[in-house]
Amino acid sequence: MALRKRRQPKGKSYLLTTLLLILAAAGVGGFVLFFEGDIPVADFSQTAEFIGKDGNIKYSVTDKGSGIHSITVTASQTGAQKIIHSIIFPRTSYNGAVGPLVDSQSIAFDPIKMGFKDGPMNVSIAVSDFSFRGWFQGNKVTVTKEVTIDTIAPKIHLLHGEKYIFPGGTGIAIYKVKDKDATHGVEINGNFNAGFVLDAARDDTFISYFALPYDAENIENLQITAVDKAGNSSVFPFSATLKTPDQKKDFINVGDGFLNKKIPEFQQYYPEMQGENIDKYLYTNSEVRKQNNDKISKLCNDPNPERFWNGNFSRMAGSSRAGFADHRTYKYKGEAIDYQVHLGMDIASTRRADVRAANKGIVKFADYLGIYGNMIMVDHGQGVFSLYSHLSQINVSPGDSVDQSTVLGLTGTTGMAGGDHLHFSMLINGIFVTPKEWWDQHWIEVTIEEPITDSKF
Repeated sequence: MALRKRRQPKGKSYLLTTLLLILAAAGVGGFVLFFEGDIPVADFSQTAEFIGKDGNIKYSVTDKGSGIHSITVTASQTGAQKIIHSIIFPRTSYNGAVGPLVDSQSIAFDPIKMGFKDGPMNVSIAVSDFSFRGWFQGNKVTVTKEVTIDTIAPKIHLLHGEKYIFPGGTGIAIYKVKDKDATHGVEINGNFNAGFVLDAARDDTFISYFALPYDAENIENLQITAVDKAGNSSVFPFSATLKTPDQKKDFINVGDGFLNKKIPEFQQYYPEMQGENIDKYLYTNSEVRKQNNDKISKLCNDPNPERFWNGNFSRMAGSSRAGFADHRTYKYKGEAIDYQVHLGMDIASTRRADVRAANKGIVKFADYLGIYGNMIMVDHGQGVFSLYSHLSQINVSPGDSVDQSTVLGLTGTTGMAGGDHLHFSMLINGIFVTPKEWWDQHWIEVTIEEPITDSKF
């Protein structure tokens, strides 16, 4: 008689299957939770290619899984290796991200104290996370970057330094710097004036044009500075004698007829003006003037490194109506309402007279600009700029090459102009200077051309 196989009760079979499924799910969940496979990401992208005496090693690390467990940064050169940074993060919990997901540091690094020499060096970062993969060692990544140790500061050799300068005046320095990749120039009264290669035959010799603002009361920190790619810096002070110029004072009477004519023009460009016409005028003459001068200064921030100009700058024919750094008192109905300084020369000729470029250059700006009205700026190279304003017509566009035969536009009354004339300004690296120097061929010869010639010997 055949024996019949005893069948398991349905309830017990279901319970066993469920238990097995739970154990399998727990195993899969545990594996995913504790054996996650996201590899940390590390980089040295913010670490400079060159490191000087007071260098920094910068790194960033991210992890999308269990979190960062350990970070070790080492430096190695010609077989020698040293740990410059090491950290182990504690476990904060037993599920999810149990360590930090992000870490970034800037590590102070003095290569001399650490025993490294100038030349190539490798920096490496080794990172592990809290995963149980790799026999409980975690997911790991190592990133290496080659840098160059450079602890020698640039050498500066002064060939010519300006002897005399006055507020609103221009000076030059001629010097040598062997490190061609260094950033260098002249600092004076808090303003930096970049140096440019003097000529192609002497690529280690530079010239820097610099200026004193019209309101400077003394000369502060006149020096050549040079900073190389590794951050090593050198300073070479030199001295100049400050001359005090005579500054003219005059009065400008503001009438209702002028206001009725000019305010609608300014309102188009500065709709934020509020109040009566005289209130809008004061806003334009002060706040808009400041905005315009800030814009002009920024336009000078990136001069062409090539010198385009040659010889003295041309002066438009006509009578002088106002001078550089004239201190003006503005009156309305007999009362003083504002005080400003005129930063150019006003020249009156005939109505809608031709305005030609004062020297060779490239048009930097050609558009309307507040109190200057229709305005053109020409970049003559190496930090030298000229400005033409109140124009009734503009004939050129930014990027155009011009010379002393080029008609830039026509004189007019746009902007803060009561009558048809040209307002002409010269700027050195964004600082307004007197055009009289640049109109004078003798000044050009003595101040610029002769020192350049002498520097060759």
